[in-house]
Amino acid sequence: MLRKFAPHAMGFALLFGHAAWVQAAVAPRNSDALASALIEAIQPLTLRAAQEQALQGNPELIAARREVEAAEGARIQAGALPNPVLDIQLEDERRATRTRTTSFSQTLELGGKRGARIEAAERAVEMARSRFEAKTADVRAGATVAFFAALVAQDRVNLAQASLEVARRGSEAASKRVFAGKISPIEETKAKVAEAGVRVELVQARGELQSSRQQLLAVMGATHLPAELDGDALNLPQVVAPDAIPGLINDAPALREAQLNVHRLTALVDLESAKRIPDVTLMVGVKRAEELGRDQTVVGISLPLPLFDTNRGALLEALRQRDMAEEELRATELRLRAEASIAVGRYATSVAEVATLKDEVIPGARIAFDAAAKGFELGKFGYLDVLDAQRTLQQARAQYLRALAEVHRAAADLDRLLGSSGSTRSNTLPEIRQ
Repeated sequence: MLRKFAPHAMGFALLFGHAAWVQAAVAPRNSDALASALIEAIQPLTLRAAQEQALQGNPELIAARREVEAAEGARIQAGALPNPVLDIQLEDERRATRTRTTSFSQTLELGGKRGARIEAAERAVEMARSRFEAKTADVRAGATVAFFAALVAQDRVNLAQASLEVARRGSEAASKRVFAGKISPIEETKAKVAEAGVRVELVQARGELQSSRQQLLAVMGATHLPAELDGDALNLPQVVAPDAIPGLINDAPALREAQLNVHRLTALVDLESAKRIPDVTLMVGVKRAEELGRDQTVVGISLPLPLFDTNRGALLEALRQRDMAEEELRATELRLRAEASIAVGRYATSVAEVATLKDEVIPGARIAFDAAAKGFELGKFGYLDVLDAQRTLQQARAQYLRALAEVHRAAADLDRLLGSSGSTRSNTLPEIRQ
């Protein structure tokens, strides 16, 4: 399908040099790649594409994936057995009376040390995977917040441009009425000041849009964005019901990580307890006495005597760390429940604010502004009334966009807390009239 766009891709390539055009003509696959890149640059960025790019290119998520791989390597090492030892001893330098002893020794771990070590390493792997899942939810939520922040900023620029057009028409109308002698020149000055104020708002909106796009780039780990974002800030997310949160909290990445940390430290307690049992080293070898002209079998056993170091301090440390992890687990559960409830409350409040602004405030402000503008054209109202109505409409629209952004932030925070089950997105509100 991309081959249909290859001629267009070559046409664009001519702008960048003859060599690039020749390469595209010779290599069809390169033509497809160039056409694909051009289409991608032209097409607006969707939320799903932004999330997928963030999950693939975010450096923090890549680092979390490397942590999982490192933990898996530690798990392999934890299951390794002690290496045998080859020992060669030579007594006397004279060949006729020399005695040579060759022996092999093997340490046998007792008390379940290897099993406890493997258990702790497995829990560490699961913790790393849980942190990766938590980071995945965090990156996805961050990409969602950054995407809708940029989308809201994009809509704010559009609103500011529409407001500037209204202010420009009002300023022109005021100039004509001053020229006709129907109003005071002061009214024209106020109109021009109002237009300048809207221009400032447009500059601020464009600056906010640029900052939001840079933040989205950072979250995505990308170097460029399409000129437009495809989506509608009016597409509100739907979050889980409040009564379903307690069940979802149990599967939250942060709570799973805290639970796995308790299990890991419990395994470390078992490991430190097992270390109090000394390991046995078995030895078998051959002793060659040249003076006697015969070989002698050597068998031995080595057993440390736990007289001074009973590993009591390390065991006490492991016990207290496990106790601390259990308290942190309870604290994490309480924190998640509180933050999830707060996020749901913020979501409900913001949705109610959005609905009120959409259904009542903005339509009323629009009617008031249209009436004031029409009355001004008929000479029934002063331009100050038009400016007040216009300012009220602009403030209502700005408040509407802020409420929309808060809805998306609350839903993203809930998604970050609960993982992938926190929110879904669907169209719930119609677009307001510009």
